[in-house]
Amino acid sequence: MIPVVKSLSVEGAVSSSADKFLTRRPSQEEAEAAVRTLILWAGDNPAREGLAETPRRVAKAYKEFYKGYGEDPHHILDRVFEEVEGYGDMVLVRDIPFYSHCEHHMVPFVGKAHIGYYPAKGVVGLSKLARIVDVYARRLQTQETMTAQIADMIEEALEPRGVAVLIEAEHMCMSMRGVQKQGSSTMTTQYRGLFRDDPAEQVRFFTMVKSPGL
Repeated sequence: MIPVVKSLSVEGAVSSSADKFLTRRPSQEEAEAAVRTLILWAGDNPAREGLAETPRRVAKAYKEFYKGYGEDPHHILDRVFEEVEGYGDMVLVRDIPFYSHCEHHMVPFVGKAHIGYYPAKGVVGLSKLARIVDVYARRLQTQETMTAQIADMIEEALEPRGVAVLIEAEHMCMSMRGVQKQGSSTMTTQYRGLFRDDPAEQVRFFTMVKSPGL
């Protein structure tokens, strides 16, 4: 008699795995074992000299790549400077470099972020905007989601009259695999408040971002 094996759907397997992760974070040893499995799957020997320490190095690198999960963006923007002598024009920080990892293939995408806002209650230290970019970049991401998250956080913390975020990036999942089109870039934007309601403000923001004279 052929035994009947109860199958588990893909959705069920994924859900079970996710539930397990939420209750217990894998240990360093488990993370390293996973890297060894991937090395074997790629066709190499994780025990050979050049790869013996790779699992430890990869686990350590992942802590840095994805440290954004352990950082609170609210804490970064918790101090607003209200004494700005009546300044109400645009504040623009452009060319903020970042690297992130695509959540679909876990390969890097690298680029620059540009952030502009019109103060209402006050301003934040300029370096804080760069740190907000890093918090969201150092997670598994899509560029579209990251752009919206940055705009949402600035709007929530500063309550400005307007927020504009523009991100330009090259995706290695498009350059290294698939269509393999090196040098192509992706641009995403989010406009809130004045920038959303007035196309002229969008033009001004974009012009200031791209102006070589600044």
